[in-house]
Amino acid sequence: MAKFELDTEFVRKLAAILEETKLGEIELADGERRIRVARPASSVAQAPVMMAAAPAAMAAPVAAAGAAPAAGDLSKHPGAVKSPMVGTAYLAPEPGKPNFVSVGDKVTAGQTLLIIEAMKTFNPIKAPKAGTVMQVLIENARPVEFGEPLMIVE
Repeated sequence: MAKFELDTEFVRKLAAILEETKLGEIELADGERRIRVARPASSVAQAPVMMAAAPAAMAAPVAAAGAAPAAGDLSKHPGAVKSPMVGTAYLAPEPGKPNFVSVGDKVTAGQTLLIIEAMKTFNPIKAPKAGTVMQVLIENARPVEFGEPLMIVE
């Protein structure tokens, strides 16, 4: 294997793109040379949220037993896990496999809840805290918007 010469300026540019786009990672390949720049997993789960209300075209939520807040209130719910980016959300690691989590599952802080594909990169969306999955607000393989509530973890 040939020695890989690192262009630090190029890496800095990729890091700036990550910051601008709020993506979780960028990976490029040129023959056998490959470079991957990624944010720490905790920054994906704690990305700033600017959206105040859920989109009107939101799919019907999959809810646990009990009273659920109205759709407009979900983005303000203290247990809402919101999308840190625009992309396609997947509830399972690959087709035919079980979902990462289901309603009623107990999760730990940092556990992967789902993945969002953005620009051919799969970004894990992690639980911001330990708790129980109370609602899954999206359908598998459906586009999501930045700030859109994806799940409720209490």
